[in-house]
Amino acid sequence: MPITTPPLFESTIKSLPLLGRGKVRDIYAVGEDRLLIVTTDRLSAFDVILPDPIPGKGAVLTAMANFWFGKLAHVVPNQLTGIDPETVVADEAERIQVRGRALVVKRLKPLPIEAVARGYLIGSGWKDYQATGAVCGIALPPGLQMAQQLPAAIFTPATKAEMGDHDENIDYAAVEKLIGAELAKTVRDTTLRLYREAAAYARVVGIIIADTKFEFGQDADGRLYLIDEVLTPDSSRFWPADQYKVGISPPSFDKQFVRDYLETLDWNKQAPGPKLPQDIVAKTAANYLEALTRLTGTRTI
Repeated sequence: MPITTPPLFESTIKSLPLLGRGKVRDIYAVGEDRLLIVTTDRLSAFDVILPDPIPGKGAVLTAMANFWFGKLAHVVPNQLTGIDPETVVADEAERIQVRGRALVVKRLKPLPIEAVARGYLIGSGWKDYQATGAVCGIALPPGLQMAQQLPAAIFTPATKAEMGDHDENIDYAAVEKLIGAELAKTVRDTTLRLYREAAAYARVVGIIIADTKFEFGQDADGRLYLIDEVLTPDSSRFWPADQYKVGISPPSFDKQFVRDYLETLDWNKQAPGPKLPQDIVAKTAANYLEALTRLTGTRTI
């Protein structure tokens, strides 16, 4: 599918106050109680923003997040307001920047953790298991192999890193200290339910969701909401089910492809990130679009 708009590395919305730029998203204030979140085409790996944008990435992430927000709304309320992003900016130059890649969301207080669910043993979980036989303090059976499905999905939270730092896995007791025992239990149970429902759906369309991270926020009354992005290639490992094998890192529809390439370089995983060859950029864009197509049936962005 041709991508007709040039990649957007950084948005420049002058009509709204800029609150901050994350690894991928630029956030603006819309009055006192809403935010405009613009999903750029930036790509981060190992918590470092790479210099080359991925064409179409922001639109794919937005379409996929909207799909999952709708599909999982019965589990937990989410941040969406239903307001068209093009109605909150000033002119056509700004509308072009938000078209198909932005959301107007409720302004909520984010929880200070990444809520990670793992159904398979891969990534930092695999490294933890090799070193300790456990992941985030959860003991696992001995003898598991790389990419093996776990007996049951587990909740393996992480801290939220500052820009340029690395998220760190923490145990459940640390979550209870950060947000309290009652909220910790709600977040854990909600995270695992969201993962189980999403993984079951994805399996039907030929995708294994190996793991994913969710973020949650609260309103002034303490009500919990699903925020940020949901089950996108940036926040999840998507594997093609027909190519999955235990004992190897499977091919993926996410940025693991880029991580694997970066691991071949003499790079210390600190900023600035290395430039990506054009074939890696093109393959990554194709992977993201393929994930969207398989999961949602959408072939255009």
